[in-house]
Amino acid sequence: MSEASTNNYLEQGLEQGIIKLNEDGSRITYFGHTKSRAYLNPEEQVQAKIFCQLVIKYGYPAQRIKCFVPVTMGSSQKEADIVVYNDDACLQPLILVECKREEVSEAEFRQAVEQAYSYAYSLPNNTKWIWVTSKIKNIFLKVDKSQQTREESPDIPAFGINTVAPYKFIKYAEIYNKAHQDQRFFDLSTVLESELTHRFKQAHNALWAGGQLNPSEAFDELDKLIFCKIWDERKARKAGEPYDFQIITEQGIGETKKEKERDATQKTNNALYERIKALYEEGRKVDSEVFKDDIRLSPSRVRTVVEYLQDINLNETDLDSKGRAFETFMGSFFRGNFGQYFTPRPIVQFITDVLPIKQTDYVLDTSCGSGGFLLHALEKIRRQADIDFEHEIGSPKHWRYWHDFAEKRLFGIEINEQISRAAKMNMIIHDDGHTNVITADGLLNDTELQRVSGNNDFKYNSFDFILTNPPFGSSVKQTEKAYLDTYSFGQKDTSWLDLKNSGVKDRGSQSTEVLFIEQCHQFLKPYGYFAAVLPDGVLTNSSLQYVRDQIEDWYRIVAVVSLPQTAFAATGAGVKSSVLFLRKYPEAYTKKLADKKITLQGQLIQEQQYENQLRTIATDKKRTLDNPDIAYTGDLKAFKQTDDYKEWKTDKTAEYTEQLSKLKQDMEDLYVEKKQSVMSDYPIFMAIAEDIGYDATGKLTNNNELNMITVELTKFILEEVEGERYE
Repeated sequence: MSEASTNNYLEQGLEQGIIKLNEDGSRITYFGHTKSRAYLNPEEQVQAKIFCQLVIKYGYPAQRIKCFVPVTMGSSQKEADIVVYNDDACLQPLILVECKREEVSEAEFRQAVEQAYSYAYSLPNNTKWIWVTSKIKNIFLKVDKSQQTREESPDIPAFGINTVAPYKFIKYAEIYNKAHQDQRFFDLSTVLESELTHRFKQAHNALWAGGQLNPSEAFDELDKLIFCKIWDERKARKAGEPYDFQIITEQGIGETKKEKERDATQKTNNALYERIKALYEEGRKVDSEVFKDDIRLSPSRVRTVVEYLQDINLNETDLDSKGRAFETFMGSFFRGNFGQYFTPRPIVQFITDVLPIKQTDYVLDTSCGSGGFLLHALEKIRRQADIDFEHEIGSPKHWRYWHDFAEKRLFGIEINEQISRAAKMNMIIHDDGHTNVITADGLLNDTELQRVSGNNDFKYNSFDFILTNPPFGSSVKQTEKAYLDTYSFGQKDTSWLDLKNSGVKDRGSQSTEVLFIEQCHQFLKPYGYFAAVLPDGVLTNSSLQYVRDQIEDWYRIVAVVSLPQTAFAATGAGVKSSVLFLRKYPEAYTKKLADKKITLQGQLIQEQQYENQLRTIATDKKRTLDNPDIAYTGDLKAFKQTDDYKEWKTDKTAEYTEQLSKLKQDMEDLYVEKKQSVMSDYPIFMAIAEDIGYDATGKLTNNNELNMITVELTKFILEEVEGERYE
């Protein structure tokens, strides 16, 4: 079980009258205080939540808690945020609380600790405890004014309890506390998406802000510790057993107070580091592909991250909330250099919702980025599990239904190792589905993919659905990637209008998006669906007609949905794109279509006497060039060496080239016209989405036309496409 979030404490505080907000929520009044304060101040919001926690969570009477307590420091007057007193007269200070905004830097937080310590010494009588908090990070100190000492603590004591154990968080704390009244422990808390996002970002910032790690390294190390956190929560524990992923204070030794404090901190940090390393190694033994290198943080930096994450329950936090939080965090980090790896959620959801994915299907993303398509496919199956096991949600049957799909039927390929790790973590955060995510070039053939990954399930003709947003705007060159010549799109076939039959030639280079179309075709089973975000050039450029012709042979074109120009603007890409939905033909049917086209082409060549027309143009060209129709004197052979002749020849050659081009275009137009009567006709779903829920900056628009298109396209696929057979 998990504790309520701090937001729930706030709600309870309002219900119980511990705090009051004015009508528009702009000002707050605390119990026992007459003056209101500006609630829109971030530090004030933290203070309000801590005030409520002191009453509801720790049990202190509201009348013993004062805010904005004057503190005289020499000639200046300061103000302590919150003071909890040990008596009803509020003369004996027990706990001093210093509140900072959530986004406070590590340096500012350390300053706040020293500030709180000086306040505690300046207050009359003996303050026993200090609590410095940003709500998402907490430091607790036990202080002795007479001895001038401060000792780290995992918590402050609850009301009526004088002792504090060296740790704070245990399994089933509520049950344990009922049987043990001498000590108060706590369960881990669920948190909202916004707070979790803050925690991830602040932990990341704390790791790299000092300059010891670059942002990329900090991201990787944070990923490792999140992995440890999740692993720790999933470990089997009895009621009362402490979690390992938390600060457990140690006692220090030393000749001086400072030495004793330093020794205690060092022992605490080192012990925490060893527990985290043990968690990491345990996790890696079971799942060695997630992280291959060791934790590279110092004990003190490990502690920094633990301070932000130790009190939350990631496993019980709402699935969508924690998923969005991690994706938001990833997006903010990678958007600069790696924006292309993140397909906007509305597009991902649209594509996934439309397709008839079932629990028994195999799903692949050949360029999976952060894993968005795979996660939404998993969520789709989870929703189906909730329907099929409506009265057994959480049961072994319900769990196995979606977990088997996640473990055995979701596959992803990502070329960037760091992004690949992030995708795996993204899926772990979503409760699994990372097992078959590999780091590799998605254009390698299946045998090579199996070799580099050790995963033999990456086989051609094996997948029911491929959902992807392949990288586009770049080219694969033959000189750089030898596998290019294994792709039909990597070679230039002889045109049906090239009667010289000059044969196949290497293209030298080919765009990545075109190659991925062929790669996905190879991975798909017959009747499998392929949905991809592609640049509009693939659909419209005349130079890519051969690609569209091949698509026509390989696939049943299901739908084309045009996306707005701004669809990828927020990730730094401005290419106009569309979503193409295709269904793979059986090989025999593809051959049948290709044969029909070849037959039709041969008929047209004969009917139009195409060969004679070519010969006529060539004969006329030779005759004209040998008999120039411009004035000259002297020998013709000598005249052909002059600039006048060369200029004339260039112009005449251009005229015949134009004739030849027109002839071929006329033949192509006639072929397209006749092809319609030869090839099977079928309906294609077409739609234009001008607003997909966000603008060019990523700001929400509250209008997503993809929602309506989803309904219509889903119906179209079920009624028009699913029942089709191609023979």
